[in-house]
Formats: sequence, structure tokens, C-alpha cells
Amino acid sequence: MNRLLVTFVVLALICRGKCTTLAYPIVDVGYATYRGVYNSTLQVNDYFGIPYAEPPVGALRWHEPVPYGLPANSSVVFNATVPGRICVQGVPAWSTNIPPVDSGSEDCLLLNIIQPANTTKHARLPVVVSIHGGGYTVGNADIAQQYVLMRHSHNAFISVSIQYRLGAYGFLGSSKYSREGGSPNLGLLDQRLALDWVQKHISAFGGDPDKVTIVGGSAGGGSVTSQMIMHGGAENPPFRAVMAQFPWWQQYLREEQLSTQFTLLLSATNCTSLSCLRIVPEDDLKAASQSTYATAYANGEYGYGHFYYGPYVDGEVIQDLPSKEFRAGHFTKVPTFVDRAIYEGIVFTNRSITTKEEETKDLETQFPYANDSFIEQVYDLYAPEGTNSTFWQRQAWFGDYTINCPTYYIASSVAAFGQPIWKSVFAAGSQTHGAIGSYLSDLRYDSTPGANATLANLIRDAYGSFLIHNDPNAQSWSAVGKPAWPDYNVNSQLFAFNYTEFGVEKDARYDRDERCEFFWNNGETIQN
Repeated sequence: MNRLLVTFVVLALICRGKCTTLAYPIVDVGYATYRGVYNSTLQVNDYFGIPYAEPPVGALRWHEPVPYGLPANSSVVFNATVPGRICVQGVPAWSTNIPPVDSGSEDCLLLNIIQPANTTKHARLPVVVSIHGGGYTVGNADIAQQYVLMRHSHNAFISVSIQYRLGAYGFLGSSKYSREGGSPNLGLLDQRLALDWVQKHISAFGGDPDKVTIVGGSAGGGSVTSQMIMHGGAENPPFRAVMAQFPWWQQYLREEQLSTQFTLLLSATNCTSLSCLRIVPEDDLKAASQSTYATAYANGEYGYGHFYYGPYVDGEVIQDLPSKEFRAGHFTKVPTFVDRAIYEGIVFTNRSITTKEEETKDLETQFPYANDSFIEQVYDLYAPEGTNSTFWQRQAWFGDYTINCPTYYIASSVAAFGQPIWKSVFAAGSQTHGAIGSYLSDLRYDSTPGANATLANLIRDAYGSFLIHNDPNAQSWSAVGKPAWPDYNVNSQLFAFNYTEFGVEKDARYDRDERCEFFWNNGETIQN
């Protein structure tokens, strides 16, 4: 099923046959005019596929993003009524979800905007900018749109969802790559340029550029934290608050590993230089890029659950490991919100692992620079328990290392530097990675009574309140009551949800423990 058809199916499910195109709203952003589409059920205007950067093709491949230029004929009204192109996708070899070779396009630096209907340019509404997840190798702007929270909050904000270069297109690195003119951490630079575009142009849609909150889940959450530490932490960033949901901090690759990535791509294209890569035909480059995942996995360059490409320390965009940057205070000081589920490691753990020998091999692959002492300490801290104990042991340390402990590092660091910070732990639904997503994005809970609807309303009240007011306690739209959600600064307290209850607990029960301290103190060894 192609992306355009998928999008129409999703919109059909949201509208349930009730959407009608009553008008085509028009917005003039100054350098261009765009025609959107009116959604009568949700009372919003959709604008799809608006470019914020020049297509990163040809000489602009592996070049920092260039702001979108003035169209040749600025009097033309550009069509923004249908979804734009997604970025080239790339899937790690351990996943069975391998995209077709022709999946995605290089010309993909686009964003979508959802505007409450009848909003004037003088409305000055809060703005929520969503960065999609997908391990930094898959995903697109359509999966990060905020239809449900907009509806829940009675269209109290404007939603923007952005795309950025993925995989080898957005996160290629190494000293050789840099010497040949390659820009580092391009996916993150794309995100920042999109945020700059919002600062310059969102007022045309009725948004307030001084009230921008960025949000993302998984690699989107990791991206949010990367925006916080970018260039050592900007004092005047293009956002005023952040929400990092189950932030994905996979292992940062070192120079030797980045060099291997670059070499694999060169080999797969029969190139010897970056200049050669820049003229490889698009379809050939897509196939070569995807092949690097298989070759590297077969060679043991990355392990199960790792997406191979992603942010890395380049000394400029990302100046040091995120754990070190947060501990040192090298991050943007703004109100922050983090969350996680209970079993974050399950979907990233190979169920066929049954022996300690297999798990040790996996540890050695995940952490190639760790010594025997490090591995022994992991086993000491994560004693096997119950049936299929090897699997549960592995999912525990992988989930802690990659997501759970980062929420503690972020929360404790933000608190230490005097900023408001809220944290939650989600133990409902499947309790696995992204389990909270349906409660924030599934309209069925609006019409289905019972515990799920109650939980959905509670979550939407708190999360919507933070995105709009930067405080989960500031406003509620439902009748569901809840105790005050404490700032993490107060005794490292957080808010916990389960199937039937919710309330205030201390992080010592979850992440403020010796396991997370162990990983934090071994950051140089394990690169995170």
C-alpha cells in the first residue's frame, strides 16, 4: 500500500465518512502561498508537504540544509492538499519490515501543519512541533500529527510535524567523510532548520513563535534531547519547552565505526569518494544504502535492536555524549517533560536468545569497547528471573540503557539546573515501547466508556496541558480528576499510570538506582 493511499485510509478512519471538503483555505507565508484542505469533522485546516529546505540532492547531498528559496513565480498558489514525499527509508537487518527499494525520496524536507479552522493570523496560538520517531532510519511526518490532542483541547494550538533525512542520508560521518565536505548529523540540522522555519513563518497560520513546544517519541524523543544539547545548548533556542517521550538513546558510534559505515556505502556504490556518491543515481543509492544494513549486521557491526545509523559526537553539532552533556549542564534550559513505559526493551530483544553465551555475544556486539568487567557487572545487576530468564534479563538491561535510564539522566540534570521537569512511567496497555501512543492518538477512546477512556482523558489532559501551558497541571478538558502532578525537583517524584490506578511515586522505584548509575558512570565505555 503506497503512502498516499495509507494517508487517505488514516484520514478516512478519523473522519468515519463524515469529512467533507467545504473549502480550500489559503495561507500566504510571505515568499509563497499555499492552498490547504478543510476537515469538517475535526474543524481544522490541513496543509501537507510544505518545503522548508531546498531538496538535498546533487551537490546538496550530505550538505547542511539550505533554506527554501523564493519560487520562480511567487504569485502561484501551491497545492498543499495531499501528503508530500517521505524521506528514503532504511531498515536494520534484524527487522522483518524491509521497505521496497523505491521507498521514499531525497526531496523530502517538508512539514505538515494543522491549523484550527477560522484561525486568523493574529490569533497567536501556541505551537506544537512534532519530530517523528523510527530509529532515525524510518518514519515520516504523517505519523506524528496531533489530531487527537487538538480535538481534546478544543483546537487550542497549531500542530506542525516535520521530516528530516534518515539513515545514511542524515547520519553519515567519520573524519574522511568530513574532509571530503560532508556535514555532520544532518538529520538534526534538518530538524533545527525546520524549527527556524516555524519561527519565521508560523505567525501566518495564527501561531505564536514565542510559544513553540517540541515533542517526539522514541527517536523523536532522542531528537528532542539532541536539540537541547545541540552546539552545547543554545541560550535562545527556537522553542520554549520540550517533551521527550521514551527518548531513544542508542549507542553512539565511534570514529572507527563511522568510518566503516562510510566505507560500506562507498563499496556498495563502487565509489571511492563523497563526490562520487553525490552523482550516484537516486535508485542505485537507495539500494546501496539499504544494503549497508545487511552487510554491517552480518559483520557484527551492530546488534539486535540497534538501528545502525543515528546521531554521533562530531564536536560541533553534538559536542559530547548526551549523558555527559546533561550532567555538565550543556543543554538548553527550558521546561521539560519525559516519560517511558515499563518494558521498553521487549520489542528490541531477540526472542530466540536462550543461553548466557548468546547473551554475552550480544553484549559484546552492543558494546564493542566494553571489557569483561563491564559485562560481569551487567550480569550482577540484572539477575535472570522466571521463565525464559535470558530474554527477560536482556530486555531489562537493553531497555534501561537505551530509554529508561536516559529519562532519569534528563530529569535529574534538568532539576539540578533549576528548570521545571515532569516525568511519568506508563504501566498500562502492552506496557512496551510506545504503549502510551494509542491513548494519545486513537479517537476510539472518545466514544468507548470505561477504564481506557478514563485513562485516555487523564493522559490527554496532562499532556495537552504541558504542550500548551508547559505545565501538566494547568488545564483539564475532561471531568477526570487527578492529584497534582509534582515537579521532579520535589524529591524526584513522578506520576505513574497502570491499568486501574494513577498517582505520585518516587523515581527510586524505577530509574534512580544503581543500574542507571552504573550505565551513567560508564558512558565513555559504552558511548551514550
